[in-house]
Amino acid sequence: MSSSLFLLLSLLVPTLMLEFRYHDNREIEQYLVQVSADNPDITHLYSIGKSVKGQQLWVLALGLRPRRHAVGVPEFKYVANMHGNEVLGRVLLLQLIAELVRGYRDNETWSLQLLNSTRIHILPTMNPDGFDEADTNCLMSQGRANHNGVDLNRGFPDAFAGLRKQQELNEEQREAEVRAVIGWLRSETFVLSANLHGGAMVASYPYDNSDQGSGWMVSPSIAPDDDVFVHLAKVYSYNHASMHKGNLCDDSGPFQDGITNGYSWYKLEGGMQDYNYVWAQCLELTLELSCCKFPQPKELPALWMDNKKALLAYIQQVHLGVKGQVFDGWGMPVQNAVVEVEGRRNMCPFRTNQHGEYYRLLLPGNYTFKVSYPGHEVLTETLSVPYGPEQYSAMKHDFKLRRVASATVRVQAEPSPSCNYSLLPRGGAAAGSAWNGLTVGFSLVTVLQTVMD
Repeated sequence: MSSSLFLLLSLLVPTLMLEFRYHDNREIEQYLVQVSADNPDITHLYSIGKSVKGQQLWVLALGLRPRRHAVGVPEFKYVANMHGNEVLGRVLLLQLIAELVRGYRDNETWSLQLLNSTRIHILPTMNPDGFDEADTNCLMSQGRANHNGVDLNRGFPDAFAGLRKQQELNEEQREAEVRAVIGWLRSETFVLSANLHGGAMVASYPYDNSDQGSGWMVSPSIAPDDDVFVHLAKVYSYNHASMHKGNLCDDSGPFQDGITNGYSWYKLEGGMQDYNYVWAQCLELTLELSCCKFPQPKELPALWMDNKKALLAYIQQVHLGVKGQVFDGWGMPVQNAVVEVEGRRNMCPFRTNQHGEYYRLLLPGNYTFKVSYPGHEVLTETLSVPYGPEQYSAMKHDFKLRRVASATVRVQAEPSPSCNYSLLPRGGAAAGSAWNGLTVGFSLVTVLQTVMD
């Protein structure tokens, strides 16, 4: 058998067992292509763009309908390797893909429930160029930045930086990897997310920045959904083998319960987690998963076992709270209706997507909702919200609006001064008609040929 034929067959034969080692970018690409080819009914491989050096930023979507959004099915994402020298997340997300697919094929209840109720997007490396340049030092920063020497976690628009600083960089001037993620957030109605880092052991939550000033170990910068963020962080830390202990690394912490408000740890301007929350209405955590940024390969099996339960439990939290659609006076779902929760004044009010959907992650309790849309009466309803993750579904509730005469049209909720609407996803939050279901512009056969060249 020729070597080229053997390679082709090896790519086509289902092989989900992964070695516990650091796979390079080409190997990750080959693996994602293989998984997608072997499991077309539950996986969909697509690219959100390219790095500075032209490497594809591959995402694998997993779910019962992996190719496109389905109304009522929340979108979840994991992102790893934003800093090129923080590498454990690459390994964990590849193992997570293998575990989800294996569980589904073996008809294991936990995997069936997750993939039948959720569309999960996994980006194993946001900074492939930085990984190529990284060394294996535990603490040093070689490879942290992208190929242009820019820290990608300082390159997003920042609600606390003021309109002048927000506008200093137009979108085209931002780093390629940042632009790709911003475009991605315009493509899907992401509800919950986490980005995986290294160098500490803690689950960090918004806000990372504040208008309080600068300094280390300052008071927290509290988000309107702080109770939900604290809950999400504890879900990860207490399902992790040891993160909840809070004092695992010599040079960081201690962190009570293994969690921290980002700003109370240190000030970070231009971070991805705050951008997700403010402008894409996606609640995101930053998960610091290893004291050493580049753990020894022999440690990887244990680190996977430390994180496996937490990674899966966190995905399940996408089913917190309430979801549904907003319908106008003619019974049609409407985009850009404002769905507010009393007592939670978000910088940018949460709005419905192009399907008229809204998703609000909330802990169990009673909440008063106010829904507004031009030409309609403001609708106020109080809902009793149960704990959805146990059932793999948030409470479903649709809002049906009533039209009013034009002379008495109510004004929609206005954003706070920190919300620059020019930075919102075009066409409303998570509008994505131009990006929705994005696929690379060539067939799987071409991809196979590309990775074999």
